[in-house]
Amino acid sequence: MKKILGVNKNVFYLSLVSLFNDFSNEMVYSVMPAFLTKSLGAPVWFVGFLEGFAEALNNILKIFSGRLADYFNRRKILAVLGYAISSLTRFFLYLVNNFWQVLGLRILDRVGKGLRDAPRDALIYLSSEKEELNKSYNFHRAFDTIGAILGPLVGFILLNYFFALNYKNLFLIASLLGFLAVLTFIFVEDKKDSYSKNKKFIFDFKIFSKNIKLYLLAFFLFSFGYLPLSLVLLRIQTIDSSLKTLPLFYFFFNIFFVIFAFPIGRLADKLGEKIMLKSGFIFAILSYLIFSLPYNILIFPALILLSLSLALIDGIKMVYIGKNISQEYLATAQGTLSALYGFGQLFSGLIGGLIWTKLNFSFAFIFGGIFILISFIILTLAFSKS
Repeated sequence: MKKILGVNKNVFYLSLVSLFNDFSNEMVYSVMPAFLTKSLGAPVWFVGFLEGFAEALNNILKIFSGRLADYFNRRKILAVLGYAISSLTRFFLYLVNNFWQVLGLRILDRVGKGLRDAPRDALIYLSSEKEELNKSYNFHRAFDTIGAILGPLVGFILLNYFFALNYKNLFLIASLLGFLAVLTFIFVEDKKDSYSKNKKFIFDFKIFSKNIKLYLLAFFLFSFGYLPLSLVLLRIQTIDSSLKTLPLFYFFFNIFFVIFAFPIGRLADKLGEKIMLKSGFIFAILSYLIFSLPYNILIFPALILLSLSLALIDGIKMVYIGKNISQEYLATAQGTLSALYGFGQLFSGLIGGLIWTKLNFSFAFIFGGIFILISFIILTLAFSKS
């Protein structure tokens, strides 16, 4: 089986797809709040409503697209369609004249993401040797993160030094990068299972064993406590009230994730998913404990620990559920896990932000840490029953 940079060529090209797409996506959405409020005159509440509604739709569609991919035993076509829809929305941003049009395009963008994620994750699984699954997933996540690093950085440079704050020119460049992601699928081979197709299309939680249901519950509660990074980074207000250094901290978080991801994936293939996931939960709790302390010198170490925890969890959680579900439900299971994780993040941002506003950052991180601790207990129970 031919490899590129140590992974199966299908995994490499799918990783390249994600790099181009995240490069494009983050270039657009790192400036979207400013575009909405400054150029289109949108009220601040609209920005929050836009993201919340779009993400909720995205999470619902992940279950549907996963089930669809498993039912027809075809994954590439759904992934291509999803990436193509998202790329088109960035092109049409060039034509918008009011913020309600942006709402429609943002919904379409999230429809695209909802369609592509579960089939793509299943493709990565089916394209990898069993002893290299974690390395493959973390390789993909690292490439995805490189795109997320480059997008805001290049977007900032283009917008401020070449386009004179002309957002629409930036959107055109971003759409071209998005189409590169779609074109890269020329090199991706579809993968099919050899099972007899299950004729029941309707989603049913009965497909999950008791331990996998506990596993799903653990990750829902984990994501409920795992505050969105945009909220976590507001912790730096105690050292930079203007938040001018915010992009720098976001940059370092992603850089450390890229550094950690690939070696952790290789290690997980040797030690197993259970020990890595449990370690990730423990590092997350430790990070939140440190973040809750009123000592500015500890912010950067806490950020590194948080990045490490994500590297231990992000791709590896998909491998574990893939190994513990019938292959005919692979994309369905991974889509369900992604959806529950996404819904938890929505609630986390809302409730964590409210606690932060009404009380202070310490209470918000303690709130998150308690939920992660509860999820760790449930995760341990799920592993004990498997």
